[in-house]
Amino acid sequence: MNSLLRQLRFVTGCGLLAIMSGCATSPTAEVRQIRPLPVVAIGSPDAAPQIEQVAFTAEVTIPSGPEPKEASPAPTGYAIDLASALQLAVGQNPSLAFARERINEAHAQHARAEALWLPSIRAGGNWNKHEGRIQDVAGNVFNTSRGSFFGGLGANAVGAGSPTVPGVFASFHLADAIHQPTITGHAAVSRQYSATVAEQDLLLQTATTYLDLLRANQELAIAHDIQQLAQKMADLTKAYADTGQGLAADHDRARTELAVRRNEVLRAEEGVQVASAGLAQLLHIDPSIELLPTETTVAPLSLTDASGSLSELVATGLSHRAEICEQRQLVAEACARLKREKHAPLLPSVLLGVSYGGFGGGLGDNFQSPKDRLDADAIAFWEIRNLGLGEKAARDEAKSRVNQARWREIATLDRIAREVVEAHTRVAARQQQLAVAEEGVQSATSSFERNSERIRNAQGLPLETLQSLQALAQARREYLRTINDYNVAQFQLQHALGWSNSGS
Repeated sequence: MNSLLRQLRFVTGCGLLAIMSGCATSPTAEVRQIRPLPVVAIGSPDAAPQIEQVAFTAEVTIPSGPEPKEASPAPTGYAIDLASALQLAVGQNPSLAFARERINEAHAQHARAEALWLPSIRAGGNWNKHEGRIQDVAGNVFNTSRGSFFGGLGANAVGAGSPTVPGVFASFHLADAIHQPTITGHAAVSRQYSATVAEQDLLLQTATTYLDLLRANQELAIAHDIQQLAQKMADLTKAYADTGQGLAADHDRARTELAVRRNEVLRAEEGVQVASAGLAQLLHIDPSIELLPTETTVAPLSLTDASGSLSELVATGLSHRAEICEQRQLVAEACARLKREKHAPLLPSVLLGVSYGGFGGGLGDNFQSPKDRLDADAIAFWEIRNLGLGEKAARDEAKSRVNQARWREIATLDRIAREVVEAHTRVAARQQQLAVAEEGVQSATSSFERNSERIRNAQGLPLETLQSLQALAQARREYLRTINDYNVAQFQLQHALGWSNSGS
């Protein structure tokens, strides 16, 4: 158990919550072991039912006691435990890899925003030839033949004007150069928290899917056990009917029950395959490979100490969930964009250009040898978009986005508080259901034992044993469902608290 939680802490701590400094702390969850509840293993009708103490992982010591009778041959497939499933999901799930790549994209956008001040460098050359009429700056039109060429930093240097393609060139709005690094910085951090949210959601989904697979395998084992008991009941009623000690109708009823139990086995086998494929998708492996949980039994698991006050748990969730940090960064990004729009009319756009190279030319085909040519331009201009109406619209749009981000943050706070309350309620309610379900298994086992004994002593009716067999099957499935639901609720509470709170 300790090993499982160490791996859980590794998965949720390394790379998952490290970026949440100041908003969340690394998880320190540990499993609080509680008394394992019994899982009834039914043998033959003439054998006393065995109660074995089960554990969630193989590392928990299983108390010595009589081994349950094998219900079916051990299945073959790829064995996997919960910790391995979580690590595989975090390491190779495509959705999580996509979220991480979005972080890289945001960092690249931030780096580009920080480089807006820096000029671009362009080099090239051009050749120009003119024949015929042309107009000079004084307005005179005349015939001429001329040509020129240029090579160096820049291109398209023709006549007296600066090259249209400057060699060293910078063009940016000063408002962008000042505010874009802040805007993209908040966006990059929000992407980091978004990836953390995706990772935490994936952990919960993987854990619950693994528990579904474990439950499906246990349902299959129960179905095999009940089918064996139904088969023996059918054989017993047939023997009684053949010897005249029983009715043929009793045998028909037993055969009907056996047919129902066979279908339950087939449905359970289907459930195992479906659950295995679901887990394989999360782990990004071939779904045709059958995944088999290493645990052979199911027991209640406690990841989180839910004994504290509900208000304290809600406060823990609100202070540790990555969604809150993500929304705060999105609010900060929207505020930075609004600030940029307010400053935009006051700050100029800047164009800088410097070109240097060899320029030569002359009349007709008489080209002079190239000489040095240097052109430099520095331009700043202010712009008020659409007579001021465009500026107002841009500011109103930015204000609306700030309000939207703030309302999303409030909605996220409400959702997280609800999730904590719901998960805590489920844990508390399902913990009480465990004892009731255990009692149901014990009473159903006792009833089946006694009815089986009466049949062997020719004191009871086969119908009574069939009814107790049905009750036993229902009680065992209910007990399994209750344990599984309780374990799922534990992971839901751990997720609702931001994977930060645990029992001792």
